[in-house]
Amino acid sequence: MTLSLDRQNAYRERYQTLHPDWQPATRVYESLIRTRLTAGARLLDLGCGRGGVVEQLGSILERPVGLDPDLESLREFRLKGVPLAQALADRLPLQESCVDVIVCSWVFEHLDDPARVLAEARRVLKPGGCLIFLTPNARSVIVLLNRLLKPWQRFLVRRLYGRAEADTFPVRYRANSPARLMALAAQAGLRLDALRQVEDPTYLAFLPLLFRASMIVSRLTPPVHLAGILVRE
Repeated sequence: MTLSLDRQNAYRERYQTLHPDWQPATRVYESLIRTRLTAGARLLDLGCGRGGVVEQLGSILERPVGLDPDLESLREFRLKGVPLAQALADRLPLQESCVDVIVCSWVFEHLDDPARVLAEARRVLKPGGCLIFLTPNARSVIVLLNRLLKPWQRFLVRRLYGRAEADTFPVRYRANSPARLMALAAQAGLRLDALRQVEDPTYLAFLPLLFRASMIVSRLTPPVHLAGILVRE
């Protein structure tokens, strides 16, 4: 019983048919990015992996840069001509005030010291620049289950979702609630300019019956994802 990404996306399309105003978190995230991109903007993909958002946005990006601590992911980066570097989010190899937009997806949940990371983000952002993020909501049922099953996380992710263990990184959830994000942003000298909480009933949709049950649960519990914008004043 494996919930592949293709199957999960099929359930998302079905859910969107039932709820036309709903969009998956990745689409919400991409929309937030597009609202902040301007001609000539320098964009940093923090935790770029093998391509991610830079690959999706493609031609509208003029000067993207990618940083990631995982060297193997950088070696497998799918786009040519994008400057890449192996680096940690709390020690960015960049000058002060040199970036217009930082995008950061599926990174906050792994941070040991999110306050330090946000301070580094503020340092490299130009005044008025922003950090746009996508991350799980620590208050959601999915994250609560993930915490309960933490000792078996690597095995379960491979068995249930078909993902390689090499792509499963330790999670901390130290910047993963609206209240925590607001506090960390204020501490770093950033302003939480937008925050979208996005439900997604597909993570437990291993069977049609579970999908129907998850749709009910998702309406009664905190959303699965948080997407938002932090601005340097």
